Amino acid sequence: MRKRTEAGVTRRDFLRGSGVAAAAVAAPLIVPSSVLGAPGKITPNDRIGVAVIGIGAMGKGHLNWSLGNPGVQLRAVCEVDTERRNYAWKRACDRYGHQDCKRYNDYREILARDDIDAVLIATPDHWHTLQAIDAAKAGKDIYAEKPVSLTIGEGQRLIEVVRQRARVFQTGTQYRSLATTNRIVNFVREGGLGQVKSVFTLWSRLGQFGSSFIPVNPPLPAEPVPDGLDWDLWVGPAPWHDYNSRYHRNPIPGVVPWAFCEDFGAASVTYNFSHSADVIQYAIGMERSGPVEILHPRDGQFPTLTFRYANGVLVHLIDHWGVVKDQYHALPDGTRPSGNFGGVFVGERGWLSSTYGGNRIEGGPESIFADMGLPNRVVSRANNHHGSWLDCIRNRGKCSADEEIGHRAASLGYLAIISHKLERSLKWDPVKEEFPDDPEANRLRTRAMREPWRM
Repeated sequence: MRKRTEAGVTRRDFLRGSGVAAAAVAAPLIVPSSVLGAPGKITPNDRIGVAVIGIGAMGKGHLNWSLGNPGVQLRAVCEVDTERRNYAWKRACDRYGHQDCKRYNDYREILARDDIDAVLIATPDHWHTLQAIDAAKAGKDIYAEKPVSLTIGEGQRLIEVVRQRARVFQTGTQYRSLATTNRIVNFVREGGLGQVKSVFTLWSRLGQFGSSFIPVNPPLPAEPVPDGLDWDLWVGPAPWHDYNSRYHRNPIPGVVPWAFCEDFGAASVTYNFSHSADVIQYAIGMERSGPVEILHPRDGQFPTLTFRYANGVLVHLIDHWGVVKDQYHALPDGTRPSGNFGGVFVGERGWLSSTYGGNRIEGGPESIFADMGLPNRVVSRANNHHGSWLDCIRNRGKCSADEEIGHRAASLGYLAIISHKLERSLKWDPVKEEFPDDPEANRLRTRAMREPWRM
């Protein structure tokens, strides 16, 4: 007898019906009635039906948002860890006073439900693209944590499918939705600093596995798989690794404990760089493009890895803010940039930081702040990134961090990783998204998936 899920659907049933599901989304501009809403009091049937896939540290945040938003009905939670899955389900039961929210081990069973309009994906990095693509094919709108991919090729495929199926997609780079950050990047974008010459942003070393700038694949000993964890499904499309608690454990030890491993995560791209790349490329007008060169420090032109853009802007990756003054001598004495998730812009008229998590926004000369009309240099984390996603679901608009912007932000990190791996500078064509006449580098734009997974 085949094992049935809580929704009464087997994996075989889902796969058998995938052809029907594909046909059902052939007219993707037909919006579910639950998305359109109704005047007056919002009933459960008028709310946007959502599911949260992945209940780690970030997934708990999406869970809390879903349960607290009156325009949303959380109809399902998915997690391969029974403890986390039950936690999320119980939270939903307590919030709604009933057990209509269902819990799943396999996300594909969620996608087979026609009462779910959208999904929030907060699984490890190696799952983001495949789950988002499967969701788009099933006619769901998508909020996906960054980075949206683990390779340049995955990101390209994501854009293709999301656009084919006319899905609403938002990347979880919410720092660009902060009011202060928005004011700063628009000020820079509109020429407030004059021509931007250089931008500096943090690129983290691993630390826990030496001083590597890129994710690694250390041989970790096999450990017993914890009770209630479907480890085979956790690994999913990635190359097989035996279970080790460095990848996954309860209680959750941090936001992305597995990101050091190149098969599961992307190190600095996962930690902070996708956020920073999004903010920086938007500010310099390159959010749907990319650099034309990646300059490796061994060539001696710059002390750290640097991107050169066609408009002349240089983006320097640094591992601490002291490098800006000590090695590049780009800021006046006495300045103290700090924080993360952004950058320091140096232009003809002065300089300005856009980082979150430091003391405050810094810059000079003082007249820049008067020009910008910035009343408060402290950055509040309050934002409407999720809310704007819901608005776009209702009006079928384009999100502020859509699939291409998410891809371009992640890709910038993968260009850095490829240059570090090959230990040399590279040319890049941001239109064709390839390394001209460089087959060795081009092979690193993609990777195979473990059988039987396919995009």
